[in-house]
Amino acid sequence: MPFSLIPFMLLIIPMLEIATFVVVGGQIGVFPTLAMIVVTAIIGSILLRVQGFGLIAKIQSDIGGGKMPARELVHGVMIAIAGILLLTPGFVTDTCGFLLFVPPIRDAVWHFAKSRINIVNLRGGPDQSPTKGDASGGPTIDLDEDDFKREPDANSPWSDK
Repeated sequence: MPFSLIPFMLLIIPMLEIATFVVVGGQIGVFPTLAMIVVTAIIGSILLRVQGFGLIAKIQSDIGGGKMPARELVHGVMIAIAGILLLTPGFVTDTCGFLLFVPPIRDAVWHFAKSRINIVNLRGGPDQSPTKGDASGGPTIDLDEDDFKREPDANSPWSDK
């Protein structure tokens, strides 16, 4: 999303929320409308907890298996955004939040984003050969105990004077 759309969205979303509050409140009343907002916030926090912990377990198992959990990380960001949207009062944000909790919709967003994201693993993992040297491709210098000695610096503010 271009940054020029952000101020426009910050104006449009509250206007849509106010309009839906007026329409829904006019149809079912003020207190049922407010109750719906509280109920969606409670449901959103429960969904955030359940799906969030499940996703954390999946990420940990992928990392333990030596795989890069790119899809799960993007899903985690979408679940966090969904939780924020559901905790924000309003029917438009609640609808967007509930849609982000649906895994096929998150997969569609992931496939859209995947073609635009380049993930680079600079360090070798268990299933890859480790890179030689540092991330910039420089040489690795291996020192023996005789080659390297650490002596306390008298000018250091942490030294015992």
